[in-house]
Amino acid sequence: MTTLATRIARFTAGLDPARLPPEVTEKAKVCLLNAYGMGLDCHDTPYAPVARAAALALDGEVAGGATMLADGRRTTIGGACLANSALFHGRAQEDSSGAAHFGTILIPLLTAMLELRRYALADLVPALVAGYEAGGLLEKAYASQTTPAGFRSTATYGAVAAAASAARLMRLDVGATAAALSNAVSFTGGLLQSFADGTDEWRYQPGLVARNGLAAAELARAGSVSAPDAFEGKSGFVRAFARTGCDVDRLAAGLGKDWLIHRVAFKPFPVCAFNQTPVTGALALREEIGAAGISSVRVRMNPYECGYAGMDATGPFSTISGTLMSIPFCIAATLIYGIPDMSRMTTYDDPAVNGLVGRIALVPDSNVPVLSAIIEVETTDGRGLVRDQRMTTEDYNYDRATISRLVRRIGVEQSVPPQAFDLLERFVDRLPAGSLDDVLRSFRLLEPRRAAS
Repeated sequence: MTTLATRIARFTAGLDPARLPPEVTEKAKVCLLNAYGMGLDCHDTPYAPVARAAALALDGEVAGGATMLADGRRTTIGGACLANSALFHGRAQEDSSGAAHFGTILIPLLTAMLELRRYALADLVPALVAGYEAGGLLEKAYASQTTPAGFRSTATYGAVAAAASAARLMRLDVGATAAALSNAVSFTGGLLQSFADGTDEWRYQPGLVARNGLAAAELARAGSVSAPDAFEGKSGFVRAFARTGCDVDRLAAGLGKDWLIHRVAFKPFPVCAFNQTPVTGALALREEIGAAGISSVRVRMNPYECGYAGMDATGPFSTISGTLMSIPFCIAATLIYGIPDMSRMTTYDDPAVNGLVGRIALVPDSNVPVLSAIIEVETTDGRGLVRDQRMTTEDYNYDRATISRLVRRIGVEQSVPPQAFDLLERFVDRLPAGSLDDVLRSFRLLEPRRAAS
């Protein structure tokens, strides 16, 4: 039987921009615009400076290297991945493929590779699709097992996604691509505890995952001997992480038919993907509540989401890593103040919000689908209000025009020059022609001024 690594490799190595379905190509362009646009909007978040300092300590400044976006200094491809992934992750408004945020891994990686090595820009979209398909295939199949075990999907499936993308951009053959995927399996890891503790490790996971994916592809290109049964073997990926068997034929059968990139959803609010629907429902309830006070709130959601690290946290909070994950905090802040912004999500001592958090009960309910929420509010004037907010990934499957409006709206809040978005949209519009310089110039508008040395 042909191994899963080989089956995936045949598919991703064979992705041809001329034969991709137009809707797949368009979705990839939407993902690019969202990632770059949110990257601009994250220019003043505190995580990229930390990652840049670490990247420079590890790899140093490199003349003619890959750019640390919105900063201007250059380093290795791996260093740029560490810095730029943290930048793109700064608002937690990256794309979501199930519970994985592949855009924060793949797009910084491919951008740095294109800039430094001058690969063909025509290969950007198929390379990006390769990553979303390879990573998404595994995330869809096994996240329901790996997430409750404490593994973060972005890191657990991201190294494979990154290896697939890098291998396709490098135009590795099927054998070398399979080896890259197998290598990536051995470099996989990443836990959820930082969400439970409200700390920042999750911000830096995508960059490290991208570096590992690149290393996996480079080792394969150099001739590494890699486990053929890396996925389905007795000690392979699926048994180690998901604690179940691997049906290679079933998994591989959907490649090129059920395009996983269509599962990618986008976030209107700077909160966890699982909190987008609770916030949407709370906004609607806020209009019904009016001037009345709130006595208590009961929230029913799918156990998979309720059990995700940090989702049931009630504080006290001291970091946005804690507030954006907390279902009670996100609902409380929304019911009281409306649409949550970064200022609201970083206000930890508001007595009204914290007081309401303590009156919100979270109830796991297997009858409530994922990405849905039932919110029941008892008001101080004796009313009982219910919002049954049923949503699916299609509700968050925005088109390019919607993403443009979203990133530009946030850009006004974050003082991003409109020209920066104009350059990004021109880059995406012109693909597979055009120039990556439009992207680099866009971020250059936000670079700090440095005194000449």
